Amino acid sequence: MIRNLAIDYQAVWLSLKVALYTSAIALPVAILLGYVLARKQFRGKVILEAIIHLPMVMPPVTTGYLLLLILGTNGIIGKWLFSVFGIRIAFSFSAAVIAAIVVSFPLIIRSVKVSMEMVDPNLEQASRTLGASWFKTFILITLPLAWPGILGGFVLAFARSLGEFGATITFAGNIQGETRTLPLAIFSKMQVPGKETETFALVAISVIISFAAIVASEYFYRNKKKSKLSKKKIGYQNAE
Repeated sequence: MIRNLAIDYQAVWLSLKVALYTSAIALPVAILLGYVLARKQFRGKVILEAIIHLPMVMPPVTTGYLLLLILGTNGIIGKWLFSVFGIRIAFSFSAAVIAAIVVSFPLIIRSVKVSMEMVDPNLEQASRTLGASWFKTFILITLPLAWPGILGGFVLAFARSLGEFGATITFAGNIQGETRTLPLAIFSKMQVPGKETETFALVAISVIISFAAIVASEYFYRNKKKSKLSKKKIGYQNAE
């Protein structure tokens, strides 16, 4: 029983580790890409956004299968990586992280884009007019104003990564101690008669972590909304 509990905690820790890696890797890319989608108009923008959001509407197993075709040992890119560098991505911890990044990226990019769009472009223009470079304006004006929404997206990506199942089991497998995350551990326990108590314990842990992540995300969004309303109020008072 103690050994089983250790395996359960290992799955929880592995899920948290995958979620942290996923969110940390996806966040910088989402910030830059979200800014481009929020501020720039270019040919093919609709197609790009459709491709980015595709994993959100596709069955996760389909996403995992496509990743296997691309990055598997016999895949388009994976075969080259394995033959030239000896790197095997599929059915490894890296595969679990990649699968989680792909399925959670639409959530974080959507949140970042909306946050960037809520930043008043006139403030950025004023900064540029006063001599600040694009980068300095982005760091000192855009990012701080959009930060609550960006953090909300980070938390949503973290929560989505915790619940990822289909793409992970297809592309990374269900390897104990390496790719068996919390959802996969729950699935494995469900297949064994007499493991109802341990299954329920893992489900409870999953619900608690996901609930906490959603509450945190909502907190960031509410703070963003309050901050925007406060700035409008101050602006009206100054105008008077």
